[in-house]
Amino acid sequence: MQRQLTQQLVLSSLLLLPLASQAADRLNVLCAADNDWCELMRNAFEKETQVEVSMVRKSAGEIFAQIRAEASNPKTDIWWAGTGDPHLQAAAAGFTEVYKSPLLDKLQPWAQKQAEISGYRTVGIYAGLLGTGYNPELLKQKKLAPPQCWKDLLNPALKGEIQIPNPNFSGTAYATIATLVQLQGENEAFAFMKKMNDNVSQYTKSGSAPSKALARGETAIGITFQHDLLKETVAGFPVEIVSPCEGTGYEIGSMSLVKGAKNMATAKRFYEFALRADVQSLAVKAGSYQVPSNKAASIPPKAPRLESIKTINYDFAKYGSEEVRKRLLKHWDDELFSLPR
Repeated sequence: MQRQLTQQLVLSSLLLLPLASQAADRLNVLCAADNDWCELMRNAFEKETQVEVSMVRKSAGEIFAQIRAEASNPKTDIWWAGTGDPHLQAAAAGFTEVYKSPLLDKLQPWAQKQAEISGYRTVGIYAGLLGTGYNPELLKQKKLAPPQCWKDLLNPALKGEIQIPNPNFSGTAYATIATLVQLQGENEAFAFMKKMNDNVSQYTKSGSAPSKALARGETAIGITFQHDLLKETVAGFPVEIVSPCEGTGYEIGSMSLVKGAKNMATAKRFYEFALRADVQSLAVKAGSYQVPSNKAASIPPKAPRLESIKTINYDFAKYGSEEVRKRLLKHWDDELFSLPR
């Protein structure tokens, strides 16, 4: 009888093994890149590993808010892409997991620095330059000169012609505020943005939305990352790209493991997958033109290069802190959000 009972228990355990394996081979990802790149990453990882991936695309600000709200019971395993500032804020708050990849020394110095200042709770996966774009056909119709500098965006003739993301949702917009503050000083930057508000038609929820609006001819000028603008240019739409003459900021798109993730081992497999040179080189197939963090990855020929454009000395540690972020967002809400447009 004892032997029969033991055999039954062993058999029952064996029958449960496939179910346990299936439960482990799942992954929940929040993605803050463009939707085409999100889908490419999901499909490539599923094909290579046979892991079932649930991937949802949201803006970086929305993802940070979700991870914070779910901190006591995480629904997400890994946060891939999006501007690095909210990743750093999540790291400082302890919402993400400490992890040092074996591939860390294969990455660009700026990607390694991102990991270092976060206490190895995030890592850089790409870099992208902030810029402005314009639709030359619309500007020609309206007899308006293309803006070449930040200061040109204050031209009263541009009333209602500019789209820019909302920093409460978009990491792109927060990077824009941080850039202007570092260029001009906080009070001066907010005075600048209040004046520019007269020319803003919409504060979009998505960071890449202004580039799409430019392509559709819905706005004459958009403020966003240059790789998003380049995607529309390469697709044949009338979108021109400008690096503001005063200098511009840039992002270090990042990746973070969520603390308490239910599928941590699988999340680390995705983490390593996303840092590989061959995987980062796939980005151009999705129309993504960021500079990859792996030194051996192929840089898209048309991608804007950090070394060839006038950039500010962006202080990622300071502007990636929760304290500074909260203060700047409150400043923006108090002085700009309620203004008429």
